[in-house]
Amino acid sequence: MGSNDSKTHVIEVKGDFACFSRPELKVERWSYPCPTPSAARGVFDAIYCHPPEFRWQITKIEILKTPTYLALRRNEVSEVASTRNIKQWMKGTKKPESLQADANNVRQQRQTMALREVKYRLHAQIIPWAGFEGKQSAFDAQFVRRASRGKCFQQPYLGCREFVAFFRLVENLSMEQKSSPPISLDQDVGFMVYDVFDLATQNSNMAAPSISLFKAIIRRGVLDVPDYASSDVLKPERRAG
Repeated sequence: MGSNDSKTHVIEVKGDFACFSRPELKVERWSYPCPTPSAARGVFDAIYCHPPEFRWQITKIEILKTPTYLALRRNEVSEVASTRNIKQWMKGTKKPESLQADANNVRQQRQTMALREVKYRLHAQIIPWAGFEGKQSAFDAQFVRRASRGKCFQQPYLGCREFVAFFRLVENLSMEQKSSPPISLDQDVGFMVYDVFDLATQNSNMAAPSISLFKAIIRRGVLDVPDYASSDVLKPERRAG
């Protein structure tokens, strides 16, 4: 699915903390130096999304502040509330019970190597699904209206929901790149998670989990993201039927 004719939207995001966990270090979390394409897509989705009609394609990530790591140790719980219990609480047939980290041996202390005081410029395009190509300009205009006014369906976050992201629309990219250029960083990040869903599935609401990876190389503070359909993105084979 090509994206050469699509308008590229750019937003600047920043936050006090961020954590884009490497999958090989999931238990004791260690962050990539910049957002994964799926994390960046989540920011755009929080501002404007309509899965039955289009999806977001991340094209580039610019790092505007040097990544600084911060070690955090947090208490977490190893259990989650069951759906059955939640339905009973909603009906009033059972008294709500909280999950307490200091009871029933559910507390787990985990280390997180997070990032602090981060700032990025995210580039993305709206890719309409088949049959909705004629609404491309309307999609683009709606996103610009929402982003320019700071509107979002939910507060965007940087990897973890507790790490709030603040965003603004970049309207004059060339001027902003002169005043706030990417940092001087060259790094072979290794394999990075591209997404956790099959982005080729027309209705992403119904898409089954499907992990994809790509070789991430940061050059002069910029991570170029290949198109999901590209052979540079490693995807599991689709089963016939």
